[in-house]
Amino acid sequence: MDFIERIAEQRIQEAIARGELSDLPGEGRPLPEEDNAMVAPELRMAYRVLKNAGFVPPEIELRREVREVEQLIGTLDDRPEEQRRARLRLSLLMSQLDRSRKTASPLWADPAYQARLLDRLDHGRDSE
Repeated sequence: MDFIERIAEQRIQEAIARGELSDLPGEGRPLPEEDNAMVAPELRMAYRVLKNAGFVPPEIELRREVREVEQLIGTLDDRPEEQRRARLRLSLLMSQLDRSRKTASPLWADPAYQARLLDRLDHGRDSE
C-alpha cells in the first residue's frame, strides 16, 4: 500500500469509528455495476469522478445529440424544411462523432446505408 492509500484508509477508518458512514443509502448492498468496458482501465476512475460531477465525455454528449435529432426527424413528417435541416444536423453530428473516434463508422461512411437510415427515420412513423 502506498502513502496515499494508507492515508485514505486511515481516514475511512476514522470516519467509521465516528459513525459518519452509518445509515447511508445503499448501505450493505453492492455498488451498482457500471458499463465501462469501453473505457481504458487507467481512465475509469477519472470518468467516474467526472460523471458524478455532472460532466460527460464529448463523445457521449455527441451520441446523446444524435439520438435527439434522430427522434426529432421522426416527428417532422409534415414539415419538410425543418426535417431537411434536422437531417443536415444529423449528418454534421455523425461527422463530428466519426472524427472524435478518429476512425469513421463503416456503416455511416456507406452512402447507401446513410440514405436508407435517413429514409427510414423520415418514414418510420408511417409504418407504425
